[in-house]
Amino acid sequence: MSTAVENLLAVRKAIAKAEAETNRREGSVTLVAVSKTFDAAEIRPVLDAGQRVFGENRVQEAQSKWPGLREDYTGIELHLIGPLQSNKSEDAVALFDVIETVDREKIAAALAGEMKKQNRFPKLYVQVNTGSEPQKAGIEPKEAVAFVERCRTVHGLAIEGLMCIPPADENPGPHFALLEKIAQEAGVEKLSMGMSGDYETAVGFGATSVRVGSAIFGSRT
Repeated sequence: MSTAVENLLAVRKAIAKAEAETNRREGSVTLVAVSKTFDAAEIRPVLDAGQRVFGENRVQEAQSKWPGLREDYTGIELHLIGPLQSNKSEDAVALFDVIETVDREKIAAALAGEMKKQNRFPKLYVQVNTGSEPQKAGIEPKEAVAFVERCRTVHGLAIEGLMCIPPADENPGPHFALLEKIAQEAGVEKLSMGMSGDYETAVGFGATSVRVGSAIFGSRT
């Protein structure tokens, strides 16, 4: 058994434990295995172990791996979890099943146009910059509810979730709580929050999916 597969099983076990400890239904949290920077050969053992939901940061990198992997494995759900440039929206709509990083009007408009053109409708999440970090993508928390509404009414987008990446040097709990509060106000059900260092905490705050990379695949070079 490869190290990545052993790690995958350990992460699944930890998620199940966190679900039980917070009185959540077993299996209510989806594990998104973040495979960015790892090549197809390194991903295959994890696919062989039954994992089917993966996250990638860059459209171009994902294009180099996933079409081939999809020929060999059924049921793959691919999430874009990195910032999206409007000029990559065509490729993103064609490749990804979930786009978690809708964070500005230009992206919303570009995605709406491409989805209609391609007749392909990935699930969409709005990324919220819960820490208001200037270097980080995401809509400001105070603008998030109105932005979700504009996505729906102006662009005709069905926003089903919110995503956040808390500041690395802060307790993630308050950020997860804030995202859950915004989700309730905006009327969205899905919460993508929690990464390798804090995914168990995120489960306790209502995460419906957690994005775990290094705890499965190891540190990136």
